[in-house]
Amino acid sequence: MIKGLKICGVSDPKTLNFILNHPHPPKFIGFITNYKKSRRFIEYEKLKKLINVEKKQVNFTSVLVNPTDEILEKIKLLNFDYYQLYDVSPQRTKEIKLKYKIKIITAITISNKNDVIRYKDYLNISDIILFDSKGYHKSESFDHNLLDGVSKKLNKMIAGNIQIDDIPNFKDKDYIIDLSGALEDENGKKDINRINKLLSLSSRI
Repeated sequence: MIKGLKICGVSDPKTLNFILNHPHPPKFIGFITNYKKSRRFIEYEKLKKLINVEKKQVNFTSVLVNPTDEILEKIKLLNFDYYQLYDVSPQRTKEIKLKYKIKIITAITISNKNDVIRYKDYLNISDIILFDSKGYHKSESFDHNLLDGVSKKLNKMIAGNIQIDDIPNFKDKDYIIDLSGALEDENGKKDINRINKLLSLSSRI
């Protein structure tokens, strides 16, 4: 069975409050912290205020693409449990983890089988490995069958344009499922009804 859900790209108090108070909240909520190309990006002052709430049992995750020392210093006291890192070397990942005493989700972007095995470079560093598409903010897909050879012991998360109706297909997989674009309306805003459908559906799987 799936190991939980992550809802990524939350950027407003109404949506965050709905998720946190849902009868079946996700395990993780992601906030786009430094990637300005994403429509889900949140400016620092807004982010600081947004996540200054009671998280209950949900893990708040800062999504960071090749973060500078400047941004890491800026966010180090914010209400985050995990840093989700894209385009960060194993050595740099280790430095970040040790310096900021934070749990790490390493994002491996996938287009072929050779990309998948890069997770092995992070095995002793990262708490979770996220397998994602090369699309970053564009909600692109990749062939999830490429992950069939990945160790079942690995604590892993999967993303890449996963839709709500795809969730039952993962019921026999040991993944944390990460969704973002599937939960947005035509204007790119998080849709409460879609979020409710996802959380209610996952509670029955």
